[in-house]
Amino acid sequence: MTILIFLAVLVVLILVHEFGHFFVAKKSGIRVDEFGIGFPPKIIGKKIGETEYTINWLPLGGFVSIWGENPTDENYTDSGDNSRSFVQQPKYIQAAVLVAGVAMNILFAFVLYVVAFMIGMPTAIESLETAGNVHDVRLVVTSVLPESPALDQLLPNDEIVALHTSSASLSSNEQLTSQEVSEFISSSNGAEVTFEVIRQNDPHTLTLQPIQGIFKDDPTRYGAGFSMSLVGIQSLPIHLAIVEGAKQTYFAFIDITIGLYGFFTGIVTGSSDFSDVTGPVGIVGLVGDAAALGFVWLISFSAFISLNLAVINLLPFPALDGGRLVLVGIEAITRKPINPKIATRLNQIGFIALLTLMAIVTFNDVAKLF
Repeated sequence: MTILIFLAVLVVLILVHEFGHFFVAKKSGIRVDEFGIGFPPKIIGKKIGETEYTINWLPLGGFVSIWGENPTDENYTDSGDNSRSFVQQPKYIQAAVLVAGVAMNILFAFVLYVVAFMIGMPTAIESLETAGNVHDVRLVVTSVLPESPALDQLLPNDEIVALHTSSASLSSNEQLTSQEVSEFISSSNGAEVTFEVIRQNDPHTLTLQPIQGIFKDDPTRYGAGFSMSLVGIQSLPIHLAIVEGAKQTYFAFIDITIGLYGFFTGIVTGSSDFSDVTGPVGIVGLVGDAAALGFVWLISFSAFISLNLAVINLLPFPALDGGRLVLVGIEAITRKPINPKIATRLNQIGFIALLTLMAIVTFNDVAKLF
């Protein structure tokens, strides 16, 4: 089921991206030969006007075939139907077609976030200016430090219900706070602490032994090596959901951009750790985890993936939309087309490099499973 959900999310997000290219190309008068769901071989197709709409066997997304998008000598010849080819269009139209896929992924993420806020978005109470419109508040684990007592014991989104040592207990009919839990763990002085948590709606009991050195500002203080936050469900009316959805989209887009910039800069300097990057195999598991937590988690995570696709496609790298935008920009400045053979070779090199990167990331994903 997890794989099916992942494929469904992947197909929708890629089709949204390709629809952006398709829509702007159509509106600009460029000939579009095919819009496909999945990849060939073809199962069924129907031609409407000049465009064939197909459903294909490989359920890995979709594609749009735009006349003249692949640079060849004949597509630069202004004769017959070639006048409707991609490369014959003004540079601003070419740029608009290329940017449209990214724009659709961003717009789709925004819509998903708005829907999530209207249904009820899990939100950290600390990040809210007011606690209005918030219900079902829980104290949950947000992250776990490596090489800490909590590693492989506590998991993100575990709800902390109660804590016990041999001489004391912390539980309340009211809401536990992160400060109370932190102070209780510190006061254990290294004695074992039993946690009662709710994990995906099931109760779990586990035991940790706090250690010193967790807190850099207070190395003698005992800790278990995890962070926590009060999280509630924030349900908003549509006008407020639109505002919060826009904020969420903007800040997530910026964070993803900064993260990817740091990663690719690290590749050049040799400081990037590929084990910190999640590829298709890892995303399958993350999609499954999100789906298990509920529909809102799934659509908000899908929005996050959509923004990742947008940022990645904007990278100025051959074979990606960003790389093709660079070529269009060069042609606009020089006022002459780039040699089609050079453009094709650059795209081929970029595609091979992307496949190599994907293979490395996938290998690391698989290695994490063992």
